[in-house]
Amino acid sequence: MKKIAILISDNLMSDADNIREDVFELEEELGKIVPAFKDFDMQVDQVRWRDAAEKAPEYDAMLPLFVWDYFEGNEAAFTAEMAKAAKLTNLYNPYEVLVWNADKSYLEELERGGAPVIETVVLERVTQAGVAKAFDTLKTDKVVIKPQVGGGAWRQVLYTKGEPFPDRAELPPEGALVQAFLPSVQEEGEYSFIYFGGRFSHAALKQAKKGDYRIQSLYGGTETTYEPSSKERDTARDVLNSLDFTPLYARVDLLRGLDGRLKLIELELIEPYLYLPHAEGEGGENKGARKLAEVLRKRLD
Repeated sequence: MKKIAILISDNLMSDADNIREDVFELEEELGKIVPAFKDFDMQVDQVRWRDAAEKAPEYDAMLPLFVWDYFEGNEAAFTAEMAKAAKLTNLYNPYEVLVWNADKSYLEELERGGAPVIETVVLERVTQAGVAKAFDTLKTDKVVIKPQVGGGAWRQVLYTKGEPFPDRAELPPEGALVQAFLPSVQEEGEYSFIYFGGRFSHAALKQAKKGDYRIQSLYGGTETTYEPSSKERDTARDVLNSLDFTPLYARVDLLRGLDGRLKLIELELIEPYLYLPHAEGEGGENKGARKLAEVLRKRLD
């Protein structure tokens, strides 16, 4: 029996004072992962990511699937902890991949590699002058400003040209990405394609509540199961093909651009919610959870 640690953030601990409202997503996924992994002779435990190095020798592998606070000023502590843990056990995705994926300026690298990426302006720090220049570069009057290291719409701002500039406390604290606001996020939604070991598993369509553009459940977003066309699958595959490694798990997030084509908005290789309810099967019979378990077991063997 292999021992596997699913790393989680403090704000997902059952005794947390500030427990996240979307903790149900952790419970939902573990309800499928735990029994599926058991069928592949793997025992799953929840471990605080801050305890990863201390507990690493007890486990055959650690997966930081629920480290949902690593970007809230905790990036340095998180990467240091993962570096220590990686010397003591198998870390998936590997430490080098986590560090690379934490900084969303990787989008520039993927675009150079041929991936269909939404046009992005990278700023070392958010300034009114920098955003004004981004308006011109992107040829738009409305942009989304998001942290280079971030997630879950944390410190993310939707800004329209001519409006009062957002307060510093609302904006990304350091480096930022500026992207044109795409109407499709409200009219159609955002797509997530899930891959395990480089193989497609399932997909979901995420839609914001009326009047919002954020698709996370914390903001009232909802998801439905989605069956992508072969052309859409090819677009997501182009993203993975631009990598020189095969991640254990990957979530390819896509939005439809003004040209009608899907474009990469984010490639999640650290702590992606895997939308397992949109893979066929309940509990340990969930096909997504079983695909993840099978790929992990093969790597450990």
